[in-house]
Amino acid sequence: MLKSNDSVNVEGQARDALARVLSEVPGLDRVDIQDTRGGADALIDFLCRLVFQGREQLLAGEVNSSGQPRHIQGALFQLKRYLETQSPGVIPLVVAPYLSERVRDLCVDSGASYLDLQGNARIVFPGFFLFRETAGKPANERREMRSLFKPKSAAVLRCMLRQPARAWRVSELSSETSVSLGHVSNVRTSLLDREWAEVSEGGLRLSQPDALLDAWRDAYEPPAAVRQEFYTTLHGATLDDVLRAESTASSASGHAILSGFSAARWLAPYGRTSTCSFYADAKGADHLRRVLGLVAAGRGSNVEIAIVEDTGLLRDAIEPASGIHCTSVVQTYLDLCASGERGQEAAEHLRRERLRWQD
Repeated sequence: MLKSNDSVNVEGQARDALARVLSEVPGLDRVDIQDTRGGADALIDFLCRLVFQGREQLLAGEVNSSGQPRHIQGALFQLKRYLETQSPGVIPLVVAPYLSERVRDLCVDSGASYLDLQGNARIVFPGFFLFRETAGKPANERREMRSLFKPKSAAVLRCMLRQPARAWRVSELSSETSVSLGHVSNVRTSLLDREWAEVSEGGLRLSQPDALLDAWRDAYEPPAAVRQEFYTTLHGATLDDVLRAESTASSASGHAILSGFSAARWLAPYGRTSTCSFYADAKGADHLRRVLGLVAAGRGSNVEIAIVEDTGLLRDAIEPASGIHCTSVVQTYLDLCASGERGQEAAEHLRRERLRWQD
């Protein structure tokens, strides 16, 4: 099969990276890395013959331009096919631009050595053990991850996380979230590549919702918003009664919903806070100012309104108690995680109480 120029370039970088890593190992007498394209060993990308302490060892290398789990599974399968035709003792080696910790574990569990262009490496054969680990991720990996959690993609993910066991057609997700078919298809591909989802007879379903949520938490950035602080004389049950009586989630008066600790109070109470927090659009913020009698406050504020650019957060509201509207459980969890140590404690409490999908 013909390979793209990008793939061929990665293969060259992979061989160079392996040569550099091995050149720093004392006791290696010879290293010979051969391109196998078009030869008898065309099932793999290269062979590395080395001599360590007088003993020859053969590494069979498979290079992939993507280090996502689904692609590495394919590389491991290709190596398995090749090793079935070889004498025992050949060591399978996976190389990619970047391999996440999860993918590295996958290689180890499959009995394969690995190397990535970031410097992570684990090469093992009898009498030899090389292990290196680097901190951080490459810029393109961080960009891809952030892109997966941008507002349009996030709307699709929130929808799926509400019912992770449900199988969705792309058209159903598009209709449910008002996100284009093309964008939903891109999200679908990203989920499958990372093996956070799988395709069943009924469509796409999440297979690893916890892994998805962990990655979202680690990459999460609070929504872009104009934040305003106010003071109200209302508090406690009186404030709750006003919120129930005066709809804050209807389109007629705009949208405004409880967020952060204020939302968690209705979902899985953990700790009290003196500030009542909302996400809103412009009309919803005006509505809150009227019904709660808000006055601007630089100090001593007890109400915070974030007028968000992503109105999908508002459409994703839930009603945990009659007349009370707040951010979804997933969105509340993410916001708490970004709220300091106390927020992280409240987030883990919420996750234990309301996000136990494995049960």
